[in-house]
Amino acid sequence: MTRRRRPAAGGLHPAAAPSLVYANSRGEILDAPDLAMAGRSGRQILAPARQDLIPLPPGSELFALPERLPVGLDRASGRPQTLTGDPLVPGEPVQAVAAFLAPAHTAILTAPWHPRRPELPALPLFAYTAVGWHAGRFWVAAFRSDPEPRQDPDRFDLPLIRRRTTSRLSREPDNRLLQHLGHCCLTYGCPAARNLFLSRWEAPLPTSPSCNARCLGCISLQPAGCCPSTQERIRFRPTEAEVLGVALPHLEKASRPVVSFGQGCEGEPLLGADLLAGSVQAIRRATSRGTVNLNSNASRPEAVARLAAAGLDSLRVSLNSARPDRYQRYYRPQDYDFGQVLDSIRTMKAAGRFVSLNYFILPGFSDQPAELAALSALIADLSPDLIQLRNLNMDPDWYLAAVGEADDAPGLGIRAWLAELRRRFPHLRFGYFNPFLGDEPQNVQQRMSKGEGTGR
Repeated sequence: MTRRRRPAAGGLHPAAAPSLVYANSRGEILDAPDLAMAGRSGRQILAPARQDLIPLPPGSELFALPERLPVGLDRASGRPQTLTGDPLVPGEPVQAVAAFLAPAHTAILTAPWHPRRPELPALPLFAYTAVGWHAGRFWVAAFRSDPEPRQDPDRFDLPLIRRRTTSRLSREPDNRLLQHLGHCCLTYGCPAARNLFLSRWEAPLPTSPSCNARCLGCISLQPAGCCPSTQERIRFRPTEAEVLGVALPHLEKASRPVVSFGQGCEGEPLLGADLLAGSVQAIRRATSRGTVNLNSNASRPEAVARLAAAGLDSLRVSLNSARPDRYQRYYRPQDYDFGQVLDSIRTMKAAGRFVSLNYFILPGFSDQPAELAALSALIADLSPDLIQLRNLNMDPDWYLAAVGEADDAPGLGIRAWLAELRRRFPHLRFGYFNPFLGDEPQNVQQRMSKGEGTGR
């Protein structure tokens, strides 16, 4: 899969329907002006609403999708039309193009394509957002879902990151956790690891090499013959001293500090509940500053109770769906069920702590009426504080087939879905990142309360 970085800036919405974009045989990304950009909701091909298009955010990437033909819209009839060859070089092959959005942005439509042949291998584990071209820039069907700048590309000075990372790694060669995070920072460009070495915002604390789920879209471990994982899973369980060696300096010195167990480079941290409970207790004996968070599948409510008692501030629970059967088919849990996930949320809320839902968004699935009804029932019952609008990083064809979503009708639309949730639950927050739960700057509080950038 070819990737091209093409930042764009300025403007709110395009003045006319953008053109379809495609990749030629050399991987160059071009536009086909005779066809309009299309988007996809579930299995439906749609024309993006003009107000749903924004310039491609800086830090996003463009992907050329192998064995998938671009699909646009006939400008006269509005009907979907597959581009079978390069308009500029007749007979030359073309590939569909999708955008992988920068952090803090959520897709409204995915990219449409037509497979060249049946039973194609699944695409790598990224999100595939609809993209087009108009007036000298790329446009995507998306919105900014969190005003926090913590992973904006202009906040990362790469030479400074390398200097600080290599310096700290050389000073602390025996802390295996720090060395692992240095690899994540310098090799994978992990934004959270970069922020750790810049002493600001949220820092990662991976601890678990094992997991009790076999998620279809796991980004750190995939079976042989499947799409490759996008990063290497941690191979050891750190000691409490190693955890404290990373967490305490960050909480004591960083601006708006958050430390989070449960990362893309590990399994399920609750499988090491003793380490987590001891580490949280030790952290809170040493400092009351910052937010101690756990990202988790929430499979062990008794462990969550221990962590809340130890001083855990917040829990982020990952969900692909609020419907138990769809949840089961994606997570494929090994020793727990959906009821235990709900019990963990209930336990954390009973302790008076903050709960986020890390809710994977796929247009045409997340906004189906049945899914909205199930999510609304969960929210009404458990009262989570925040929904993080995270794009599902998975081939949508593979996902829809795997979870058994047979409804070909378009969803409500992501904006309409979000507006309805806001109407039903006016005190529920929406965003993208794990929040710092201390005193927040007034302007950020105001922007979050007004829903700026979230389609409210």
